[in-house]
Amino acid sequence: MENWLMLTLVGKDRPGIVAKISHALFDMKGNLGEASMTRLGGNFTIMLMVCVPESKTVVQEKLQQICDELELFFHLDAVEAGLHQHIEPDVRISIHGADQAGIVARATDALNKAGLNILNLESDVGGSSESPVYIMHIEGVAGKGFDAVEQALQALSRENNVVARMTPIDTMVG
Repeated sequence: MENWLMLTLVGKDRPGIVAKISHALFDMKGNLGEASMTRLGGNFTIMLMVCVPESKTVVQEKLQQICDELELFFHLDAVEAGLHQHIEPDVRISIHGADQAGIVARATDALNKAGLNILNLESDVGGSSESPVYIMHIEGVAGKGFDAVEQALQALSRENNVVARMTPIDTMVG
């Protein structure tokens, strides 16, 4: 039986985080699976799957030293690997407008009701502190078709004074 763990980690962004964490996992004979690593508002966050021969407790003890040194918070969970089950998105959505409380909740609720399975959501706050603009990019699978998603985006735009656009992704290209 393989020992797959999900590592989640967050801390102030600084050079060397990925190198030190990945090297520590390599030293434990870890095999990395899927990963997401990104900078968010001056912080760096990692979510990654790793298969290691060591127990969760041993991995936690070995990572604790590095995380203490880098002032990082981390968490480990045992998970089923579920590799090789990548789902290709068939739609890309862009939503932007004046930053407002609840826009992510309203947008994702409307898209869920329209049958969208969200695979990836990224957001940013642009503009200035006096005039902030919220920007959201979503990729997903339109389970009830493109028309249902398009109708939900039109209603979202009208009701929330945002610009919402959908672009189908041609999964047969290449």
